[in-house]
Amino acid sequence: MATDTLHDLFDLTLPDPATLYRALLAREATYEGRVYVCVATTGIFCRLTCPARKPLAENCTFRPTIGECIEAGFRPCKRCHPLQPAAEADPMIAALLAALDARPAYRFGEEDITRMGYDLSTVRRAFKRHFGMTFLDMARHRRLREGFETMALGGSVIAAQQEAGFQSASAFRAAFARLIGCAPGDIAGEGRLLADWIGTPLGDMIAISSPTHLHLLEFVERRGLPAEIARLRQGVKGALGIGSTAPTEQIRAELGAYFAGRSADFATPVALDGSAFTRAVWAELRRIPAGESVSYAEIARRIGTPAAIRAVARANGANQLALIIPCHRVIGADGALTGYGGGLWRKQRLLEIEAQYRVRPQRTG
Repeated sequence: MATDTLHDLFDLTLPDPATLYRALLAREATYEGRVYVCVATTGIFCRLTCPARKPLAENCTFRPTIGECIEAGFRPCKRCHPLQPAAEADPMIAALLAALDARPAYRFGEEDITRMGYDLSTVRRAFKRHFGMTFLDMARHRRLREGFETMALGGSVIAAQQEAGFQSASAFRAAFARLIGCAPGDIAGEGRLLADWIGTPLGDMIAISSPTHLHLLEFVERRGLPAEIARLRQGVKGALGIGSTAPTEQIRAELGAYFAGRSADFATPVALDGSAFTRAVWAELRRIPAGESVSYAEIARRIGTPAAIRAVARANGANQLALIIPCHRVIGADGALTGYGGGLWRKQRLLEIEAQYRVRPQRTG
């Protein structure tokens, strides 16, 4: 990622990314607890004092809280242990983190916290103060990336389970199914469609492609993702596997260019499954230049159905090709951000990234 793009993503109350990257190289303790580095190529976030080999600057983004790192799809480093200071400072936090590590696939709820003898409001405040997110948020954001990637490389379900750190096969299957919508054994091996994992500076994405077209590109925590995958599996009679295809590799490269500030153009061939009206909305969305935004009402007017604002919103929400069909560029009539399946925080970041792609008016005279 280029330095100016890092700046767009950055909390301006902290030093600029170039300064922080120098601090990372020097392992300075100046910013300990104030900022963390997220590495796109590994999906890991670290303290700036981490002893691991340093990543290239273009693969780094800097975030002020652990919560933002986790929400963006990054996992804590196992060498510098960024969660450890809070655990050492508060036995309650240490106990809850240990419980989360022991049962990564378990759906923790408020009753579990109470059962462990802790006050809900105390736990909430402590985790928000140290991590910028609640304990329950942290539990929900646990990823299955390691296991998924093992299967993508041809590994067995058992190997994927072990790589993901699950002691129980049933727990791994349950967690995998909650994310993907089916058990890992149901999509292991080859298929007419192949699913693959793509890491980005704003979180992990799932891509599903045939040999010729991309059918789905979504951030992994999108609530509707399991249902979308289920529809694709039904369409190919269950023949969904894990692996990469030419369209997946093309969109991976194009996403790299997009987040690096080189290009906002996506030329990967895509498969569009929707009504004529829905496809018309999607086509109009793709005409919105990067760096600009329009309202639902304006989209409805442009496709010749000015009264169909709600239908336009539904078509916008039915999009399963994130960024390629840029539904994040649609805002409310009053200029406010509206719902986005990838999260409003991510919609804001995408619009900030795309500000650099805005066409500047030519000066005359």
